Amino acid sequence: MDTLLLIVAILPVIVLGVYIYKRDKHKEPTNLLARLFLSGIISCFLVLAISLLLTQIFPFLNKGYNTMNFIEFILYTFIFIALTEECCKWLMTYYLGYKNKEFDEVYDILVYAVFVALGFAAFENILYVFGNDSLQVGLMRAFLAIPGHVCDGIAMGYYLSLARFHEKRNNLQQAKINKVKSILVPTLYHGIYDYCCLTDSNLVLLVFIIFIVFLYTISLKKIKLLSEQTLKLNPNNYCPRCGNKVNGNFCSKCGLKQQ
Repeated sequence: MDTLLLIVAILPVIVLGVYIYKRDKHKEPTNLLARLFLSGIISCFLVLAISLLLTQIFPFLNKGYNTMNFIEFILYTFIFIALTEECCKWLMTYYLGYKNKEFDEVYDILVYAVFVALGFAAFENILYVFGNDSLQVGLMRAFLAIPGHVCDGIAMGYYLSLARFHEKRNNLQQAKINKVKSILVPTLYHGIYDYCCLTDSNLVLLVFIIFIVFLYTISLKKIKLLSEQTLKLNPNNYCPRCGNKVNGNFCSKCGLKQQ
């Protein structure tokens, strides 16, 4: 039984990881992807540490969520759970992926964000499945929770890709806006998901079904859009150091000699 539970807990992570990886036309180094996946696991412990701190600062978080008032419940789902988890995953994606020299195509950062999300989801899923000793829990999470984490990673990677695109063209305001979106949008998705899952209502269940269809559809569109792009983030007519448009052999802004 334990072997079956482990397969159910891990298989959806492998399947989704392979799918995202296969869509990459120029494959990323496996050692980088392994580090990103491991960082996703590490982010689980960072979330735990932050959560323990928050429960000391805000005592109402120690209450059962079904005893919270509406405002407390919103803070619990969107801030305590969603924002905390997405910020921790974002930090791993940003420092290991966004700043990596291998990030030279628009689809790359989406792959990085998803692999961080998969590491987080794999560890979390093993805890849930074995903690409940339930094959049913594993199957439900295989179709909902794991893809949910992946969709959050896709949104994060999509906006980080836009941020880098604008950054390389010296559109720093747009770059900042998209970096903020790379945290807020997955947090919103995550918060809606958790709010619906923790609310016992037929109306909310209907909203949840509609939301899941929307989330999976828009995520697949983002994968298709970025994976089919051949756009390099360092085009020849832009300076790779400062993003200034270059017409000659030297950048007129920073003086870098162009290759």
